[in-house]
Amino acid sequence: MKLTVFYDGQFWVGVVEEVVNGKLRAGKYLFGSEPKDQEVFAFVNTKLLDFMNGVSEQLSVENRQPRKMNPKRLARQAAREMKANGVSTFAQAALQLEYEKRKKEKQILRRDRREALKEYKREIKRKKAKEKHRGR
Repeated sequence: MKLTVFYDGQFWVGVVEEVVNGKLRAGKYLFGSEPKDQEVFAFVNTKLLDFMNGVSEQLSVENRQPRKMNPKRLARQAAREMKANGVSTFAQAALQLEYEKRKKEKQILRRDRREALKEYKREIKRKKAKEKHRGR
């Protein structure tokens, strides 16, 4: 599991990536203002597991066996990752899938609410017309 915290221009965001059985799950958590170390630590210790259970979309990733790497190269790569701000393209794709799924769910809920409201208003008009017809 990997947590990357970065500033996206407006908010501080944490992206959590997890690879299980060749499937990548990624979730985006909004910290808001710049999080202190204690806030990130509290998120990891208390909210992270519940947050990752809520993420359902998965992408398949090739599972390559890592070769033994030169320690100097490994140190340079770690420094490069620490400097880089952002997340992997696989994580971005997983986040996009999750976003599209939530968007569709909201559209369906919005449409149902709108239809229920129309039906309610139609029902009220029918009742008023019936009351007028009866002379009340």
